Amino acid sequence: MAIDPNIKILIVDDHSSMVAVIRTLLKQIDLSTTDEASDGTAALVRLREQDFYLVISDCVMEPMGGLELLTEIRGDTRLKDIPVVLVTADTVPGVAERAIGAGAAGFIVKPFDAAALKAQLEDIFEIS
Repeated sequence: MAIDPNIKILIVDDHSSMVAVIRTLLKQIDLSTTDEASDGTAALVRLREQDFYLVISDCVMEPMGGLELLTEIRGDTRLKDIPVVLVTADTVPGVAERAIGAGAAGFIVKPFDAAALKAQLEDIFEIS
């Protein structure tokens, strides 16, 4: 079984270049229905306006970072079941554990490639 290529994915990052990289990686694994937000606050607006199947968010952003966004998503009865993958360049020990403990479906350290992203999505959606 494969991931439905029509799922809508929200990419959240304050660097447009990283949004472009993630979009390119998603296209390489046949996922191209994406929207974007520049921080967690903007992402919440988008999430409440439209239906998304997955959120891929940077951890470090202002005014609301990925961990705060994750907390907001998990606290919202309509959004709480959306899988969230957090992405960071931060290699501080414990960041991944905090993200998973807060309810992240996955965690990826930058830089990463399409294979790493695909592996995360296969784990999340239990595809073999």
